Amino acid sequence: MNTTYLRIELARVGRDLVSLFFIAVLPAFFFVIFGVSMGYGAAAIGNGNASMYTMISMAAFGAVTATTGVGGMAAVERMQGWGRQLGLTPMSDTRYVSVKATVAFTISLIPIALIYLIGAFTQASAPGWVWLASAAIVMLGAAVFSLYGLIVGLLFRSEAAVGAASGALVVLAFLGNIFIPLSGAMLEIARFTPLYGIVGLARYPLTDGALVSMEGVGGNDPLWALLLNVGVWTAIFAVGAVLLVRRGRSRQ
Repeated sequence: MNTTYLRIELARVGRDLVSLFFIAVLPAFFFVIFGVSMGYGAAAIGNGNASMYTMISMAAFGAVTATTGVGGMAAVERMQGWGRQLGLTPMSDTRYVSVKATVAFTISLIPIALIYLIGAFTQASAPGWVWLASAAIVMLGAAVFSLYGLIVGLLFRSEAAVGAASGALVVLAFLGNIFIPLSGAMLEIARFTPLYGIVGLARYPLTDGALVSMEGVGGNDPLWALLLNVGVWTAIFAVGAVLLVRRGRSRQ
């Protein structure tokens, strides 16, 4: 990996204060509103409480927003000519991808660390292993959405499109049962959306798969169903990215 290029990329992303606000501050604000300030935050849920449940949800939302943005901009750079510029340097495609992946992973740590820090100093409660396991699953799950960002960047070749893709995550987060507990037909639809499996897996150490609704805790998401959701959407995003990369090469 080219450490110099990695440092430049991290500095460039760090200067984009507007993007950092939506990546880190906005999910943290949502957590404060829906997880810290609400009276039900101390209510018991599984191996912890409701505040912990909301904290995991908001950390996942912030992390996928981060990886979507970095993945999308990497694709736009390649399609707009940056790839030809890099071709004049000794840097290989593998190194370029590894740098971008490292940048996406690093940026995704910002909302996770900030939200978990707020949770630690407020009323989020769970055993230590739940904190560690949920954070690790959030980080791994967020990597899937770097492929989503990559697809959007390759498909539309526009920074505005990448911004729209990040904005569309709000809709996917709602459908993914992140912002408010869904029930009935909406819950059945949600089970087929790309964020549902990732967030469900991140919550699993806390809830053991139990579903939370406005009426309380009831129902269950089997572990295999959550893994299947993540596996299928990862495959869809990966195949889509490969096909779009090949299409881009055929046009050059």
